[in-house]
Amino acid sequence: MSSPKSCHKGAAGPEVRLQCGKWRPDPQCGKWRPDPIKKYVLRTEVGARTYRVDYDRELNEEQKAVVLAGGGPILVIAGAGSGKTRTLVYRVARLIESGTDPSRIMLLTFTNKAAREMLRRVEMLLSVDTRRLMGGTFHSVGSRLLRRFGSRIGLSPNFTILDEEDSREVFDAATSDLKIQTLEKRFPKGDVLSDLYSFTINTGRRFPEVLAERAPHFLPLEEEIVRVFQRYQERKRTGNACDYDDLLLSWKRLLSEVPEIAAQFAASYDHVLVDEYQDTNQLQGDIVDGMGKIRRNVAVVGDDAQAIYSFRGASFANILGFPERYPDAKVFRLTLNYRSTPEILALANSSISHNQKQFEKDLRASRGEGPLPAVVPLADVSEQARFIAQRLLEWHDEGDALADLAVLYRAHYQALELQIELTRRGIPYEIRSGTRFFEQRHVKDVLAFLKVVVNPKDELSWKRALKIFPRIGERSASTVWAAIAGSPDPLVAFRALGEPASLPRGADAALKPFRSLVTRLDSPSLRSSPAEAIRFVVESVYADYARAKFPNGGARLDDLEQLAQFAQQYESLPGFLEEVTLFNELSGEDVAAGEPSDDRVVLSSVHQAKSLEWSRVVVMWLSEGRFPSYRAATTEEGVEEERRLFYVAVTRAKNEVALTYPMLARDRYGVDVILEPSRFVSELPEDVSERWTVELEAEVPSEESKKPEPVN
Repeated sequence: MSSPKSCHKGAAGPEVRLQCGKWRPDPQCGKWRPDPIKKYVLRTEVGARTYRVDYDRELNEEQKAVVLAGGGPILVIAGAGSGKTRTLVYRVARLIESGTDPSRIMLLTFTNKAAREMLRRVEMLLSVDTRRLMGGTFHSVGSRLLRRFGSRIGLSPNFTILDEEDSREVFDAATSDLKIQTLEKRFPKGDVLSDLYSFTINTGRRFPEVLAERAPHFLPLEEEIVRVFQRYQERKRTGNACDYDDLLLSWKRLLSEVPEIAAQFAASYDHVLVDEYQDTNQLQGDIVDGMGKIRRNVAVVGDDAQAIYSFRGASFANILGFPERYPDAKVFRLTLNYRSTPEILALANSSISHNQKQFEKDLRASRGEGPLPAVVPLADVSEQARFIAQRLLEWHDEGDALADLAVLYRAHYQALELQIELTRRGIPYEIRSGTRFFEQRHVKDVLAFLKVVVNPKDELSWKRALKIFPRIGERSASTVWAAIAGSPDPLVAFRALGEPASLPRGADAALKPFRSLVTRLDSPSLRSSPAEAIRFVVESVYADYARAKFPNGGARLDDLEQLAQFAQQYESLPGFLEEVTLFNELSGEDVAAGEPSDDRVVLSSVHQAKSLEWSRVVVMWLSEGRFPSYRAATTEEGVEEERRLFYVAVTRAKNEVALTYPMLARDRYGVDVILEPSRFVSELPEDVSERWTVELEAEVPSEESKKPEPVN
């Protein structure tokens, strides 16, 4: 057959060409004839694509390099205040503008709020609907995927998700199913079991190792705890339920155990982007790697210098080892800081340079100069509190709103004296790291025992203290109170009380140690020493209770030791309790005249302050053993994470930062102990800070005080 000939006459120009369609057999005669449909082909000019967003104008050079980077694995080391979120938003926008369908983009964040905000900003940039983009937390994205594909691993699409409270209740039910004698052994409660279980799942570590590290006091109960875990899993399967950890674990199982589903996942998303990558745990890291296995278009954004959540199970190795797992990865650094002054950044850079395991970088300031950070040693804890309170007032007088001032610390208990000083001065404050000190449950629990001795007619304190003991619930506590309430001295009546007939069997066994405890508390030696009274309650009953009841039992016991140290300045239980009660009444929330009701100084642990910023910041308690904490300082990895925590604290400040530490503190025996400054302060070069000395101003009698007293 001869080649078909063109059916048009004349030559087409170079830009436009008219061609015949395909030749095909005539259905009637079978002869080959040209298709009568003619096609007109427009050439696509190279470089004709236009973009709605002006990336050159909107981004700095470091950010633009990330946004315009092509495919393949990408690691973005985003320094503090360098516009990480902006960079991630613009990269998503660029991918969509370059032709990627939004439904083929997966964006993983640590809060749904963060995901919504990023997608909202993308929509504002492009005026596109981003609802088809798979964006959200690891757990929310995992849930959506499991609704579609979970049946491949035995999960029904209508499974129920257990929240933290639900999970705790299922653990308690599992313990009850196995008829474990929880009261005699102080067996861990549901909250503690849930914490141990979740940490084991998310880190991929062996449970005996986790138990020895996080709750060694429960090592004798390991076998029974494992049985409870197994029963917990059985209950979830029977109830077609998943807890938060299951959402991730099942997602990983689909990737590793069902190859066709893994291939479908990987092929469904052209790009996977991850925010706050330094905070991912081992399980989340495995999921990211699994999702990017085929196309390898994985872009992770984070800051290794802000990896501070190992206690929650975060794996520093995820971000540090990314280039090893992806040898072809492109690594970008965002170092232009838009938040802090050059002086603050110089101190932060100098500090973090002492870490060995890190991606080296130096933050640069986009702003003008400011004051040098101040290093301020104070005589003792009380003077530290007075200095901070006065400095806050001075900054406020200079024009800063109270809400733009923050005091940061390593642990919540370290803010006790400061809360009291702010209350005394009428400076309103809010706590970001938890509840006000004297309003915390464990503090109120221990104080209840003291109140029973001081005021035996205090019904609420009696019931609160009684319920700390095994087998004593609300009904039993009410029964005991009813038996002694009518007595002139309920404390005397309680000591003489037999076993009320209406008490549950075995409850009297719990009353015996309570009688012994309150009898000892009522002794002259403890009535005159509130500190020792507090320690006696903790050591007799509350330490075991706290470890079994609370996942953070150790931190709560630290709070109680700080309470005891604070109480050393008082010589009687009544005087101490009266003062504490007045502190609660004057909570620091009463705003000075003329101030907005929401204008309050922020007190926060550094962990709670991450990703936030204030005009001026005080970092307090920078003493060795307190910051870094003595527990963390036992390993090099622990010290480096503590140094990263210090780096996070300093880089929260925009304009000014003060670093304070007391030189003396009292130990539990009332002896003054000399404190060394934190190594994070000592290792700083002299040129990045200025050292202050604090002197007490001589008291000048006021005109009011000079007036003679009236003569009677």
